[in-house]
Amino acid sequence: MSSQTSTSQSSEAGTVTPPVDFTVGKSGARAAKNTAATVLVWLAFLIALIPLVWILWLVISKGFHTMLSITWWQKDQSGVGAAGFDKNIRGARHAIVGTLLTALATSVIAVPLAVMTAVYLVEYGRGRIAKLVSFMVDILSGVPSIVAALFIYAVWVSSFGLRLIPLCTSFALAMLMIPVVTRSTEEILKLVPNELREASYALGVPKWKTITRIVLPTSLSGIVTGALLGFSRVAGETAPLLILAAYTPYLNQNLFSGSMAALPTFINNNVQYLASDPISADRVWGAACTLLLLVFVINMLGRLIGRFARVKS
Repeated sequence: MSSQTSTSQSSEAGTVTPPVDFTVGKSGARAAKNTAATVLVWLAFLIALIPLVWILWLVISKGFHTMLSITWWQKDQSGVGAAGFDKNIRGARHAIVGTLLTALATSVIAVPLAVMTAVYLVEYGRGRIAKLVSFMVDILSGVPSIVAALFIYAVWVSSFGLRLIPLCTSFALAMLMIPVVTRSTEEILKLVPNELREASYALGVPKWKTITRIVLPTSLSGIVTGALLGFSRVAGETAPLLILAAYTPYLNQNLFSGSMAALPTFINNNVQYLASDPISADRVWGAACTLLLLVFVINMLGRLIGRFARVKS
């Protein structure tokens, strides 16, 4: 009110006086708070980045030279003595193949179940059943990997009396992968505009066909990204492999019989001699660096697939 009075009196006197801005002080305070919050967020981001960069540098600096040997990729550990007592480093082909096969089998089991669960929750889920399914997904996301492994052991061995096979690890890892893919797919499906669904319904297209022909292709890149996040997680899991799959130094490509090595169990088999034996240390850091490289390559491959599979606007 006082500002309006001051402006009108100045106009009557023939001079133009700009209105007084009484919010300058408050805007300045808000700008200062915004700047302080931005600085704190960037500071927290940099602090969180320090261990990641440190781990990457440590693994690459100690294990990269091992990967440069062609023997590392072509040979397994057959013919090599016990870890810590043999000076022949040989290769990690058995562990690399085992890791990829196990993660691939896990993806085949988990991704369809996770995508169908997400489609149900977003497109059909209403009422108590949907809440129960969502609650169970939350429970699965918090289950420790060793508990999942013990559950599969109890069901497979104690209940059915069957022998452990490498595929058992995929069953346990699928329990860890399903919630990751379900939640990421659920969020992607929610981003699909409802106008696309309504336009399809207006043309008389059934709901199931709208989901399979419009909703899922539109969100395919996000679904692939979520699946790769889950793939990356299970590729580095160790507890189910230690409990359900015995380590072997030989290459085994059969998920239904025998023992199968993986990069985490290869590391575990040599890590006890990390400080005392340089050859075992090279195996450990080389396997860790190889695991990082595999995850990086798979993520890049998934981004390319998602980019080319994206629906053109």
